[in-house]
Amino acid sequence: MGSKALRKIQLGFETTAGTAVAADTLWRGLGMIKDNRETITVDEDIGYLSGKVRNYCPKYEAGLSMPPVPATFEQLPVILNAGVKSVLTGATDTGGSGKVYTFTFPTTSANTIATATLENGDDTQAEEMEYSFVQSFEIAGNGGEALTMSADWIGRQVSKTTFTSSVTAPATVEEILFGKGKLYIDATTIGTTEKSSTLLGMSLQVNTGWVAKYAANGALYFSWPQSTKPEILLNVTFEHNATAVTEKDAWKAGTTRLIRAKFEGSALTTAGTFTYKTLIVDLAGRWESFDEIGEMNGNDIVTGTFRAGYDATSAKFAEIKVVNQTASY
Repeated sequence: MGSKALRKIQLGFETTAGTAVAADTLWRGLGMIKDNRETITVDEDIGYLSGKVRNYCPKYEAGLSMPPVPATFEQLPVILNAGVKSVLTGATDTGGSGKVYTFTFPTTSANTIATATLENGDDTQAEEMEYSFVQSFEIAGNGGEALTMSADWIGRQVSKTTFTSSVTAPATVEEILFGKGKLYIDATTIGTTEKSSTLLGMSLQVNTGWVAKYAANGALYFSWPQSTKPEILLNVTFEHNATAVTEKDAWKAGTTRLIRAKFEGSALTTAGTFTYKTLIVDLAGRWESFDEIGEMNGNDIVTGTFRAGYDATSAKFAEIKVVNQTASY
């Protein structure tokens, strides 16, 4: 009999996309593999009120939804590698101990992502799905809390397996705290003008644009992940102050804005360009909508939805940068 306490998710990034590998790390979060194979029952007139048993399976697919858990500097890159861009080895920060992972969203050509083999289950049975990639993810947070991260994965098929032995969770993970964040909004140079004490909450919702492509390939699972147009929305809850009024005016005027959300953690062993573990989300685009004025504990607030898009003037679209001390994934 399976025990919930013995569930786990292990994964390894594939050397050759689609070729299953042994897991080498453990996800410090939640989620269960779901077999998404399609079963079709055939409707037919054959003289039986009951009908006769007839169905078939035209395709295989697997999925795993990772529900929101506290976002950490160490494990957020797992999601970004499989959904935005393959950056499995961090660039060494100049003069420091930090490892810099830069995930730039595609503009005129597709990125390459790192596909993974995921192992999941409990003490009764483990299952795996290979050729896995992230179809969508969210980074969200509110004042007084940690940021959260969640993701929806797609894989090729579900197979019974046994867990790779001796895989351990990262010994140290550090939560990304909303209160350590800073918000910058500019017209020309990103990250120049800090808007202090106005960001109350945020939700970065990303449809990565990666979809499963089915073709005749001698098998029922998908042939390859195809890169299509990503969709990036940032919902920002502002204190209803001068900054909120300015941004509502920018929405009405159709003015392009450059937004940076920056969150810092503990000090790196050796400072370089970066002194602290860091998450930076950079977006160019325009406000799509603003809600009516709301209320939080008797205080007026307002929420805007920002859609990222390429801005030719600044030559920017979207980028997520994570600085930690993990050498590779």
